[in-house]
Amino acid sequence: MAFNWQTFRTRTLSSLIFVAVMLAGLLWNQWSFLVLFSIVHFGCWWEFLKLTEKIHNTSFHVYTKLGLMLMGYGLMLWFCDPLFHINDYGIKENISLPVSAAGFAMLVIGIFQKNTIKLKAIGMAVVGFLYISMTLGMMIDIYGFTLDSWNLYYFPESSEWKGVTLFYKPWILPIVVIVALWINDTMAYLVGSMIGRTPMTKISPKKTWEGTIGGIILAGGLGFLIPLVFDIQASNLTGIDELTGLIIAVAAAITGTIGDLFESKLKRLAGVKDSGNMMPGHGGFLDRFDSLLFAIPVCWLLLYPCAFQC
Repeated sequence: MAFNWQTFRTRTLSSLIFVAVMLAGLLWNQWSFLVLFSIVHFGCWWEFLKLTEKIHNTSFHVYTKLGLMLMGYGLMLWFCDPLFHINDYGIKENISLPVSAAGFAMLVIGIFQKNTIKLKAIGMAVVGFLYISMTLGMMIDIYGFTLDSWNLYYFPESSEWKGVTLFYKPWILPIVVIVALWINDTMAYLVGSMIGRTPMTKISPKKTWEGTIGGIILAGGLGFLIPLVFDIQASNLTGIDELTGLIIAVAAAITGTIGDLFESKLKRLAGVKDSGNMMPGHGGFLDRFDSLLFAIPVCWLLLYPCAFQC
């Protein structure tokens, strides 16, 4: 196939814009972080519901769609910690429940419209609360983990964790997870293109075991190196130790690959190539964040061992 410069320019430009928007949202402050993932939340939900409609050959009323998305958004906002306060006004305490209530009201109105709704379609749509809303809520929770909370929850009496410098900047952990996924995707493609011989699954025929393993190894290496780079070049930005970075990056790469396959399966069932057209040449929100939606819960559990105690 001849190289298409127009396609290459389109994909490159959209990639640069995407990276710039992501970095601005991740690094500016907690409010840009919340706005970024609020946009991701609604974009992923909209595409997920479109896939659900195609898979089950049905149609949701617009009120039903908005109701599900708003209820999910209320769930996501419930994870906002005291970092997301303006004076004494907290997002979790003052906005989460009203948004969920408004969503529930719209959902009820939508269900009683003339549209015929299949129970299987509703059941699949409900999965979105876990797949999208709770997952992105965990991402909000990861932002701003503090050294004190880590020492409290991660068994401070254990000498194994003494002297570990963690979570100095709130964006460190989200950056580690996201960059690990980017490196995994890119390196899996490159390694697979060069030495890939063994197909991984029929769901995604282009994926190979060689590329997948190579991507995981290189992502883990990045996770190990990030703390070293911070220590050498900017010690005040140190966020995690080398072992934690390695574990989180490898966990993100493995679960991110599973997330990519899960979304590919949804698209195959729906009979579409892309979940949307948010990025020219790259697809939609789910195409860009499918790996993240599976990686976040595992990373959250690894970083928040008190999850079953709180």
